[in-house]
Amino acid sequence: MTAHPEPLAADRLYRYCDPDSLDFETSDELGPLDQLIGQDRALEALRFGTGIQGLGYNLFVLGPSGAGKHEIVKRFLHERSRQAPAPSDWCYLHDFKQGSHPRLIELPAGKGARFRRDLEQLVEELQHAIPATFESDEYQSRLHEIQQELGQRQSEAFREIGKEAEQEHIALIQSPNGFSFAPRNEAGEVMDLEAFQALPEERRQAIQSTIAALQEKLQKTIQQMPRWRKEVQQRIQELNEEMAAASVGPLLEELREAYRDHPRVVEHVNAIQQDVTGNVNALISQEARSNGSMASVFSRYQANLLVDNVEQQGAPVVYEDMPTYQHLVGRVEHQVHQGALLTDFRLIRAGALHRANGGYLILDAVKVLTQPFVWESLKRALYGARVKIESLERLYSLASTVSLEPEPMPLDLKVVLIGNRMLYYLLCAYDPDFLELFKVQADLEEDVQRDADTQRLYARLFATLAREANLKTLGRDAVARLIEHASRLADDSERLSVHRRAFRDLLREADYWAARAGSDRVTAEHVQEAIDQQIYRASRVQESMERSILRDIMLIDTAGEAVGQVNGLSVIQLGSHAFGRPTRITATARPGRGGLVDIEREAKLGGNIHSKGVMILSRLLASRYAGESALSLSASLAFEQSYGMVDGDSASVAEFCALLSVLARAPLRQSLAVTGSVNQHGQVQAVGGVNEKIEGFFDICQARGLDGSHGVLLPKANVVHLMLRGDVLEAARVGRFKVYPIDTVDEAIGLLTGLVAGERGADGRFPAGTLNRRVADRLDEFAEIGRRQAGGDNRQDASRHDDSR
Repeated sequence: MTAHPEPLAADRLYRYCDPDSLDFETSDELGPLDQLIGQDRALEALRFGTGIQGLGYNLFVLGPSGAGKHEIVKRFLHERSRQAPAPSDWCYLHDFKQGSHPRLIELPAGKGARFRRDLEQLVEELQHAIPATFESDEYQSRLHEIQQELGQRQSEAFREIGKEAEQEHIALIQSPNGFSFAPRNEAGEVMDLEAFQALPEERRQAIQSTIAALQEKLQKTIQQMPRWRKEVQQRIQELNEEMAAASVGPLLEELREAYRDHPRVVEHVNAIQQDVTGNVNALISQEARSNGSMASVFSRYQANLLVDNVEQQGAPVVYEDMPTYQHLVGRVEHQVHQGALLTDFRLIRAGALHRANGGYLILDAVKVLTQPFVWESLKRALYGARVKIESLERLYSLASTVSLEPEPMPLDLKVVLIGNRMLYYLLCAYDPDFLELFKVQADLEEDVQRDADTQRLYARLFATLAREANLKTLGRDAVARLIEHASRLADDSERLSVHRRAFRDLLREADYWAARAGSDRVTAEHVQEAIDQQIYRASRVQESMERSILRDIMLIDTAGEAVGQVNGLSVIQLGSHAFGRPTRITATARPGRGGLVDIEREAKLGGNIHSKGVMILSRLLASRYAGESALSLSASLAFEQSYGMVDGDSASVAEFCALLSVLARAPLRQSLAVTGSVNQHGQVQAVGGVNEKIEGFFDICQARGLDGSHGVLLPKANVVHLMLRGDVLEAARVGRFKVYPIDTVDEAIGLLTGLVAGERGADGRFPAGTLNRRVADRLDEFAEIGRRQAGGDNRQDASRHDDSR
């Protein structure tokens, strides 16, 4: 015979932390905690992921919300980064061959800022040196000499023609309209037209022929003048270039010498020299100085310091809290000029990938996936090992704004994504690139083993958190209460939660209540007040539901007996607050072949796991009582006054007991509630939320008056999870409320009915008078009724057949 389980002793419902076991009086005596508790697996994964080289060995840190993932990752990476050298500086420079393709140069850490200053100083010196050179007496003298030479050359050519004309008694006359020839008389005076007409015909023809020859020579001379001017301009240009080169040469030579170990810098310095000499006219013209084009030319010689690691100690650790496309891969800004958007290499801005290059980039996985284009851009950068700044507008042909195509930056960094487990597994399942790029998972523990060593570490943890937040010192009783609460958060008396955010919040709130009480330290009473207030602030819905039960709006009996009716227990999670709520579960049964009907499933209010639980208990019922014959039963199960989704299998023990009750016509004690899952062999399995479930039923029973008959049945495997409230413990200590551990459904039904469940004997039958025998007999009755009905139906069918003949 199966004996009824004994209720648990009060000391098994809660695991205390004795303050006297702590070897300090206040947390001021404790040193800071410089280690992570219970995260050896995750730390080893971080060490491996940051140490191994190769494509795709980036990291995904997964764990529950509030476990301190960001803090753990940042702390580890900052310590790791100190072991690595600071990465290079990166600068963008103007490309003098293709202005829309800025060139990227790499310099040792700290040298990028110096290079930028050197170029700024160069530009400043050029702005003074070049105008000064072209205003010097030497330049003006040489320029005047070249210009004077042109005048002399022209004058000499005209003198030669004039001299030849004089020999022929022809005058060369210069007027505003140009040059002309006229004959002279014997006195050397220019003839007028009448005198010329009076000359003999032969003489006139000779003079005209001479003038024609002179005009031809004059025309040739005039035609040569543009070439002479061009030659002069060429000489002036050569002079300007010579003077410009002489002006900037020493300055640029200093730069070449300073950066002789950096070929791309020397190449850029040479390009500056060529550009200065090639644009010297634009630099020295008065118009260029007045309209700003001179400054535009000089701006091309500067450097855009994209990444500056001058103050970086070790490898960079960058956390991007808003990973938009531009924040991740950089951007090219534009300026409005006369209604148009213009840009140049100086307006290129770095993204998080640039800043973290050579180190570590930390990103929130959810933010990366919810920002447009970011996930694909990140994968493209990691696959290509380079980051290319591209405008989304141009990339997707959304705008035709003039923009740049900067040279891509080579990429060598570790990306660390932080997210929850569900997101990690979804990415593994649905993104074929994910495991190629994020090969290392660092999975954080949700709780750690509770023992003396761990409790000492947690004491230091609480002391460290209090110091970081500038809170009052903690008494050892407060630390003991916090350790107990860590077990409650873990839902396990043998484990401690690693939920640092919850600890920080609780410490700050306990400090507040200590200040309200005028205490100079935080005690266990202040910690308990903080816990109670957290629950109170979040319990409006819970109190409303309890009110409905106490006013009999929602029907829950906590006294008496009823057939086919049992109190099941469920947990409701609203935000961070979870609470238990009793639910009436009812069963009906009659002869038939309809099997077991799950009303929640039929109404599409039952989840898959709940439906599975009902199917399991249906098979358990058939295998236990029907043997090899068919089960003649039409039964139903329902959660009364349940209007939302029902899921989980934690009510399957209660449902099975309700079904046995109606079959055996054995009333169930309403002063007890049941939680637990059942398998096909009748064993009771562990479920979640047992603390909240017990407390939820306790609150209803206490409000109606505890009389010693009230209690909860829970799986024996859940006993280690018990960390019940103080008032529940006190009621259990004085015997007014009981918690029964059960291993099988027989133990459950025995407690609920007060009957012996009974075990099948050697003859295959249950002992007479036992509950299981009553169930088996009732099912046999159903089977006999079914056979009689089937026989009657057959006779009716035969009679109808005879009548038809």
